[in-house]
Amino acid sequence: HMYVVKDIVPDMGNFYAQYMAIEPYLKKKNVSESDVGKESYLQSVEDRAKLDGLYECILCACCSTSCPSYWWNQDKYLGPAVLMQAYRWIIDSRDDFRKERLEALEGAYKVFKCHTILNCTKVCPKGLNPALAIAEIKKMLAQG
Repeated sequence: HMYVVKDIVPDMGNFYAQYMAIEPYLKKKNVSESDVGKESYLQSVEDRAKLDGLYECILCACCSTSCPSYWWNQDKYLGPAVLMQAYRWIIDSRDDFRKERLEALEGAYKVFKCHTILNCTKVCPKGLNPALAIAEIKKMLAQG
């Protein structure tokens, strides 16, 4: 359910704009621009294992285009792929912006438009579970 550019080529512009809106990169506090890339940020084996099933996403948008909430609200609802990637950065132990990332996902059309239909999980070519990631974000927001 994306606009068609030509034949079977969809316009992925909105999808990628939504992806960029979650700032899908490591964010550190108190690091100057000149110091970026000079230091490695290590994490434990356990913390790294939490990212399994999240970083493998290839951003094909199969999950998003199978989601009824995304069909009707793709201009506002981020969709399963983007929300799964948001969760990936929220739980990354090396990132310092967990609170801000969660605050950015508050609102009726961010996370809570997901009705847990699970189409996203059924169609993922990589066997990932975006619905679980969205449920975890909902839990975090509910707990404050």
